[in-house]
Amino acid sequence: MKHYSYIITGLECANCAARVEKALNEEEDFKNVKVNFSSSKISFDTALEDHFKKINNLLKEIEPGSKIIKEESEKKDYHFGILILATILGILGFTFTFKFHEILIYLSIILLLYKPFTHACILLIKRHTIDENLLITISCIGALFVDSAMEGVMVAALYMLGKILEEKAVNKTRKGVSDLLTIKQDYANLKKGKNYQKVSVYDINIDDVICIKKGEKVPVDGILLSNNAKFDTSSLTGEAEPVDLSENQEVLSGYINLGEVVLMKVTSKYEDSTVFQILELVEKASDKKANIETTVSKLSKIYTPTVLVLAILVAILLPLFTDINYQTSIYRGLTFLVISCPCAIAISVPLSYFTGIGVASRSGILVKGSNYLDNLSKTKKIIFDKTGTLTTGTFKVSKIEILDKKYNQKELIELIRKGESLSNHPIAKSIVSLSTQKINTKDVKNYKEIEASGISFEVNDLKIKIGNQNLCDNCHEEASIHVNINGKHVASIFLDDGIKPNAKEVISLIKKQGIKTYMFTGDRESVAKEISNRLELDGYKAKMLPTDKYKEYEKLENNEIAIFVGDGINDSPVLKRSSIGISMGGIGSDAAIEASDIVIMNDDLMKIPYGINISKYTNLIIKENLIFAISVKVAILLLSIFGLSTMWFAVFADTGVTVLAILNTLRIILKFKKQK
Repeated sequence: MKHYSYIITGLECANCAARVEKALNEEEDFKNVKVNFSSSKISFDTALEDHFKKINNLLKEIEPGSKIIKEESEKKDYHFGILILATILGILGFTFTFKFHEILIYLSIILLLYKPFTHACILLIKRHTIDENLLITISCIGALFVDSAMEGVMVAALYMLGKILEEKAVNKTRKGVSDLLTIKQDYANLKKGKNYQKVSVYDINIDDVICIKKGEKVPVDGILLSNNAKFDTSSLTGEAEPVDLSENQEVLSGYINLGEVVLMKVTSKYEDSTVFQILELVEKASDKKANIETTVSKLSKIYTPTVLVLAILVAILLPLFTDINYQTSIYRGLTFLVISCPCAIAISVPLSYFTGIGVASRSGILVKGSNYLDNLSKTKKIIFDKTGTLTTGTFKVSKIEILDKKYNQKELIELIRKGESLSNHPIAKSIVSLSTQKINTKDVKNYKEIEASGISFEVNDLKIKIGNQNLCDNCHEEASIHVNINGKHVASIFLDDGIKPNAKEVISLIKKQGIKTYMFTGDRESVAKEISNRLELDGYKAKMLPTDKYKEYEKLENNEIAIFVGDGINDSPVLKRSSIGISMGGIGSDAAIEASDIVIMNDDLMKIPYGINISKYTNLIIKENLIFAISVKVAILLLSIFGLSTMWFAVFADTGVTVLAILNTLRIILKFKKQK
């Protein structure tokens, strides 16, 4: 089976997308079908060669009016032309009374209701389900039989107008999100001999040499071959300040070249590049739905039939308990149907989450699902790993304590640098950097790595061991490294891996959001305590193995939403287990990034409180939309039952409220665009 992804058009709401997804997954020829209403994308696995034609035939039955296309340019929309023609026919039919003027009215109704009517009939016959299209069809046709033909025509016309405006508003939101994520470069300038050839990004291989011209995006990840270059990295990191890079430094796909032409050696195929992974994450993000989104989807399935039954009861029972006649009660029942259409609720929730995810992605925060974005705002605790997360992970010698007066500091440093220069450990590199003097290792013999302890080697008649407390008895507990020569403990070395510059400010902002902060580390108690005190954390745990972090997280979580932030392979189990796992995308291991739910692309801790703010604002917009939509509908429903509302009010309660809710969603983009 092969995996395919296309654009899907003609979906009117998230329920339609869910219906298509469910129906296609029941087909034997299609597997793993995902339909994303927010991004208008459909993906699936199939072995069929003619799958494109077959799936479009299936869509005609499942969701009339929907189809898949390969390019955005293939979209065609004739609704506006039909609306104008139908409206003109309706106006002529009602304005001029001549022999066949009623035919114009009926033609107007037919043009306006053709799509809703056929859509409703196919769903009713083939899927035994009903939706808002049936409600509108019944109410408009019913209006003809209660001498309210003009209102019937206008309801149908305003409904179509509302749908057009709704579609444009949704597309505007989608475009806003798409503009935030335009980080892909479709081609690359491949070097062939002395010339350059423009090729597809999919045709680029590792070790190829490409050039990036001024203003072009970097198509794949690589190593810079030019002496210096300036890049706009905002599409990945969210940082507006350009970055200067020099020869042999890493360049990520999605960067924009702001300087002259530069050369780059490719280190990844496009399918493994940073850009591809980002786009794939954002594409899949909406497949994991938030609780409120899932609840709305489930309620919508029973909502429409319930409304239809209530409208029938209004039409039948009102004359039995009041002095109004059946013509009036039927009119009120029809008005009830129009008001009750659930578009605003069904569309605004998933669209808000999709917009929030897009804004977060543009800021360098990759959220893998709307459920994680939703839960960010409900976080009660955040647990940080220490090294590489709260600290830089780059070790620096802060003090050397000489215990044997036989050695002075300069001699000792040069001696231990000989052995440490043969190690790739980060601590070894910090010791080697203590001096710029050239190292001669010709006299170094019997070099060995001692597992979980350190290193050993010989220089002339000296047998030297450098490592942790396992190498000596009664060592200074606060020291990181100890030096043992000929069986004697001669020195202790104190290291500082450096708290990140903005770590304390981040912790302060998080605590102001009402969230408690903790730290888990495998480091010593003294180091953990010092960092915890300096950052004013609410608690910490030291000397922890990966299994300890996992178990301690479960105790600390205590049925509340707790975030774990980490970057290493050893953090993967707890990242996977946590309510929300956040990994550092720049320095983080592949395992940690894979296990996490949110990835911070540039390792900036400040993105965590920023992401929480995006989540809170997105949830605020959703609440505003739901409260506004439900309040207006309930108010006009009550007015319609008592005869104080007409179908004009009903149309506003349906399409008008939907358009306003979608436009309100755009505030998410506007708010965080201003904050950048």
